Amino acid sequence: MTPEELLAENAQLRTALAVALARITELEDLVAKLVEEKSRNSGNSGKPPSSDPPSVRAGRRGKNKDKSGRKRGGQPGHAGSQRTLVPPDDVDDVVDHFPPQCENCWQPLPQTPDPSPQRHQTTELPPVKPHTTEHRGHAVTCPCCRHRTSASFDIPPVFGPRLLAVVALLTGAYHVSRRATGRLLSDLLGVKVSLGAVSTIERRVSEAVKTAVEEVWQHVIEDATVKHTDGTTWFEAGTMCALWTVATMKATAFKVLANAKRTTLAAALFGEKCLGILVSDRATALTFWAMDQRQICWAHLLRKFVSFSERGGRGGIIGRELLEYVGVIFDYWDQVKAGKLTRADFRELMAPVRKNVEAALQRAVAAKVKSVSGSCEDILEHAAALWSFVDVDGVDPTNNHAERELRAFVLWRRRCFGAQSERGSLFAERLMTVTHTARKQNKNVLTFLIACCTAARDGKAAPSLFAA
Repeated sequence: MTPEELLAENAQLRTALAVALARITELEDLVAKLVEEKSRNSGNSGKPPSSDPPSVRAGRRGKNKDKSGRKRGGQPGHAGSQRTLVPPDDVDDVVDHFPPQCENCWQPLPQTPDPSPQRHQTTELPPVKPHTTEHRGHAVTCPCCRHRTSASFDIPPVFGPRLLAVVALLTGAYHVSRRATGRLLSDLLGVKVSLGAVSTIERRVSEAVKTAVEEVWQHVIEDATVKHTDGTTWFEAGTMCALWTVATMKATAFKVLANAKRTTLAAALFGEKCLGILVSDRATALTFWAMDQRQICWAHLLRKFVSFSERGGRGGIIGRELLEYVGVIFDYWDQVKAGKLTRADFRELMAPVRKNVEAALQRAVAAKVKSVSGSCEDILEHAAALWSFVDVDGVDPTNNHAERELRAFVLWRRRCFGAQSERGSLFAERLMTVTHTARKQNKNVLTFLIACCTAARDGKAAPSLFAA
């Protein structure tokens, strides 16, 4: 070959090599991405524990067992729980048992009541029979003019307030399917309710609790100084929507929205009023809230740092350093909750930790580590929202409260795949709002629903969830 041909061939080989190396780099990045996605679980990402594969679940169980050194279940010395006796005033029947004769001399004994008898109680459900009232309108012929006059009366609803409340409790609070609710009412109460009637009952109860739900929203928007929020997906007639919650220590409100855009959340969840401290994750849709009035969830950051630590090289070193700081933060916080640290001492101890964490994040950004530095840069952009739990009493470092409140709705969605209409979504959000808030207020959910249905029947205002 001539020198010119050798040079041309060399140039071609160099070009092919450059293309091959670029392709190899591309494939290596793809493999790394796929490996990272495959290794994601509830411990290093936002995925729920239910999505973990069996190997991860087994490891989690083994880790928890090794950490405590104890088996599952009640431990030696545990007091246990026992059924308490019903107060005497609430007992329906009393059966007295007396010894027939003296166990010493065998003489007959009088039936003298013991002031401190041995008490044992048996609880049973009485046979349930629905109470049906028949209204009869009679036509009576006048004996004088022979004119026949028919009685006029207001036709009452087919179902009474208690039955309405029970149906709504089953479908809206305990998430029993409508078809199963009909079968349950028939088997347990002897009441025949069609599938269409169950849907109609849901609509009526939804309207009955409307004002109570509006009261909850007023509380979470205007009255609460600290509020937690989180969202997930919801389906309405097969269309993906957004389901969000705003939770405080006194109430929980749910809302099904068309989307989770910034403008939608600001108007629908908070009425454009950004009042108090908002605890949440780093969702970009929540950037309408002032950063110095937010608290970013450290549980989310913990999982993010775990994912960093599982990498090799510089990324793993950064993740492990940040994990150490998070461990210190939660250790101090546990001591505050246990009453072992005062708020003043806590703030003093956290001062150097805050500086070290932010310095570590800045070093991570400067390191230019792929998929690590960018996340750390985003966390630094939320720096003003990292430490509200240190500076403001009543603020928690995690958003676990909102996630727990949302969990029941997520499980409901997985069983029923959402709602089939806007009315169904409205019933779901209203009943869940009433249920969760009533429990926080130590109110019986069924009793409150009965009161709302009774008030609606009588044309009166619904009761308040916050009234004593």
